[in-house]
Amino acid sequence: MNYIDKLIAYAEETGLIQPCERFWAANALLEVLQLPSCSALPEAPEGEQPLAAILGALTDNALSRGVISDNSITNRDLFDAALMGRISPRPAQVVERFSALYAESPESATDWYYKFSQDTNYIRRDRMARDIRWTTDTEYGALDITINLSKPEKDPKEIARARELPASDYPRCLLCAENEGYAGRLNHPARQNHRIVPITLSGGEWFLQYSPYVYYNEHCICLNREHIPMIIDRPCFEKMLDFVRQFPHYFVGSNADLPIVGGSILAHEHFQGGCYVFAMERAQIEQSITIPGYEDVNAGLLKWPVSVIRLNSKDPERLTQLAEHILNAWRGYSDPEAFIFAETDGVPHNTITPIARKHGEVYELDLALRNNITTEEHPLGVFHPHAELHHIKRENIGLIEVMGLAVLPSRLKDELAAVADVLVSGADLSSDEKTAKHAEWAREFAPRYDIKPENVTDIVRRETGLVFRTVLECAGVYKRNPAGRAAFLRFIDSL
Repeated sequence: MNYIDKLIAYAEETGLIQPCERFWAANALLEVLQLPSCSALPEAPEGEQPLAAILGALTDNALSRGVISDNSITNRDLFDAALMGRISPRPAQVVERFSALYAESPESATDWYYKFSQDTNYIRRDRMARDIRWTTDTEYGALDITINLSKPEKDPKEIARARELPASDYPRCLLCAENEGYAGRLNHPARQNHRIVPITLSGGEWFLQYSPYVYYNEHCICLNREHIPMIIDRPCFEKMLDFVRQFPHYFVGSNADLPIVGGSILAHEHFQGGCYVFAMERAQIEQSITIPGYEDVNAGLLKWPVSVIRLNSKDPERLTQLAEHILNAWRGYSDPEAFIFAETDGVPHNTITPIARKHGEVYELDLALRNNITTEEHPLGVFHPHAELHHIKRENIGLIEVMGLAVLPSRLKDELAAVADVLVSGADLSSDEKTAKHAEWAREFAPRYDIKPENVTDIVRRETGLVFRTVLECAGVYKRNPAGRAAFLRFIDSL
């Protein structure tokens, strides 16, 4: 059995192709490999092999014959996506299957679609397995911490080559529906094995897909059919609540619509959701509030480091009305005593990160108040991780972080391991490039522990999680102290 035979056997076993499609699949794969027949391939080892190993062997063979130009991660990804694209079902088949399963239950449809997205290697299981994950207990609950290693990092040579490519506006961004089936290029990932499912939100054309990087279970993305900018407004709330009506086992949220406090792609309207319970969802209301004119909607301030108003109602229309009222009030609200400014020099600062859920018959909206003002002292943002925390987290605090999941940079895999080694050995933290930026932090927490080789990793991870807790407290526009609570209630009274 050669590697084409193995890949076809995998495709049959996972339902990507039917037995009657074997010859068609073999010929399609030969075309990508630029081979005249399967006999031109070496024999594969006996026994079951993971998909990554099969694709790796076929890619190595293509590399040895000059079919792909170099051994970079990008070129390998472009090539193996082309292989998988040849044996992935057509979009119409995927939509038909999803719709049939949705008629049984929304869970059946998403269970199948999530597995399918992994079977096609659009979600790369082997890379997901590399991610480092743990939880850290805090006064706000157990925060999720992940060092994300599933998103490949390009080397400087690849980046340089990508810069030399002519500008392209197709697809316009990574979220556009036109990515489905796209061959990719050095500066745009291949998506031949990518399939999206059409859904309707508040009467508009949208699509459902999964994130290829899966920061949490069934990490999905809802994207507008049109390439239009993200905006938090009443229609946004309506669409989110319509989504959880159709997929009540999923939550859905939106990044804010302003820089610094928003996501990385503000040019294309999209939401993120999935089947996961974050610490934020488990957080309790610590102070109930009543907003005049909306006494029928349960509301309260959440025990959470980011400043959050939680709303509950069986009536999604009333929930939408109140959310719009709070949003409009917050957009124009200033409180200099709390350093809250709606705008400076005509530049708006206030917005909201909203999250929607459905518990039985009750709809729920969490509204995280955000502000992106900057100062000389905090040029990246006053309500952004402060400079002393940048050794762990410098990036924007978006939707996923707001809910209690730290997505930390891959550099921390080696850096935190090096910190652990130095804490055990007693060497100088400042003498190594990997540990120098963490030296002050490590020296501060180390005296609180009896550090040994068998516990040092857990200690470093716990302290990393506590840094993330502080990061979230930085993002809170109202601090968790008496002055902050008084300021929060001043805004509530203004409603």
